[in-house]
Amino acid sequence: MNPALIRARAANTLTSLLNEQGSLASAINTGNQGNDNSIEALPLYRELCFGSARWYHYLRRELNELLDKPLRRKDRDIHALLIIGLYQLRFMRLAEYAVINETVAAAQTLKKHWAKGLINGVLRKYQEQLSANASIELSKTMQVQSFPEWMIAAFKEAWPGHSPEVFINSNERATMTLRVNAQQVSRSAYLDKLASTQISARPGLFTPYSVYLDSPCDVETLPGFNEGMVSVQDEASQLVSVLLDLQEGDSLLDLCSAPGGKLASCLESGRALSRVVAIESDSKRLLKLKDTLARLSFNDITLHCSDATNIDKWWDGETFDRIMLDAPCSATGVIRRQPDIKILRKPEDITRLNLLQLRLLRTAWELLSPGGRLVYSTCSILPAENSGLIGQFLQEYPEAQTVPILLKPDNAIASTHGLQLLPYPQGSDGFYYMVLEKPDSTL
Repeated sequence: MNPALIRARAANTLTSLLNEQGSLASAINTGNQGNDNSIEALPLYRELCFGSARWYHYLRRELNELLDKPLRRKDRDIHALLIIGLYQLRFMRLAEYAVINETVAAAQTLKKHWAKGLINGVLRKYQEQLSANASIELSKTMQVQSFPEWMIAAFKEAWPGHSPEVFINSNERATMTLRVNAQQVSRSAYLDKLASTQISARPGLFTPYSVYLDSPCDVETLPGFNEGMVSVQDEASQLVSVLLDLQEGDSLLDLCSAPGGKLASCLESGRALSRVVAIESDSKRLLKLKDTLARLSFNDITLHCSDATNIDKWWDGETFDRIMLDAPCSATGVIRRQPDIKILRKPEDITRLNLLQLRLLRTAWELLSPGGRLVYSTCSILPAENSGLIGQFLQEYPEAQTVPILLKPDNAIASTHGLQLLPYPQGSDGFYYMVLEKPDSTL
């Protein structure tokens, strides 16, 4: 496929992010549509998109030093193309002449012929700078500068003793992690299956079903994937089924369910549940949830496409023994998997999300049976969405009983309330959990 076209398409994708239109996941999934011959399916396209997003803020600073004057807003696609060019020269092992030539040619594909000379000059100047500093490595300063200013300040304030490792670990390439379906196979037996297919893997660190792959692979190559023997899920995310402590006959509610990994991990616990209800407000994400459940052959689930807080639209009046609330959040704990968060997330989003998180938490508490257990979780590392929010909730609902989380993974950090995990090298993502119980009125 035309290499200039690939770079132009990547520039368009980055431009969409800068214009706050969609995400990397939506761009790739929409473009690919299961077509392995599409540009979106190409490793080079994905590397350019994900890499440029991961290092965008650092490269933007570099680009500003190389430009005589800022580009106009209407030429944001050329700005994006220049960022992609800098990324290739700085971080990819490609022939420099090919990078420059194809990136220049991409300007013509974008119908910005006037920009060819600008791009050629900027990239050659950057190439000369890099050649003069051939031994340059990824410094701590570069790691920090790859984040937006507001996020740098937030991380440093939240984790003053751990922020350097947060920046570094959030920039590493995430490990592909699996969840073994214990109803079909043990983890040790599945590791043997992987070894027999020459897929190198190791057991997880703190959940009994987790497996880390030494190198990522296509899920279709995983033994038993289509039969539901295994799923892709970060180890920290797998904790929810352990913390819910499901019992025979329990009723379970999942308030923000898609794409369904956490719900599936609960259903794989082997407990015979009396009823399971899953709520998802986004119709497109609901389709992903249905696909997840269908692959794992979980059919007896009641699904609702609805705002979870608008209980008149879906609730039948029966409370639940167990409730799982994986709340919408900033996703600052999974930046290494979704580097476009650095571009898309804004500081004002945290205030908006806090209001939604608290509404959902109040709703969950209302629907929880006396003696029932509620697990609140996010993939955020910001206290405002986690321990700070829980502190506000506990002031509002002093009767709520907090349940100590005894499990202490290596990436667990002391928190006022609940369990906070920070991104761990070659390990789990950043995650937060809080377990609450409602007093049993019969006692």
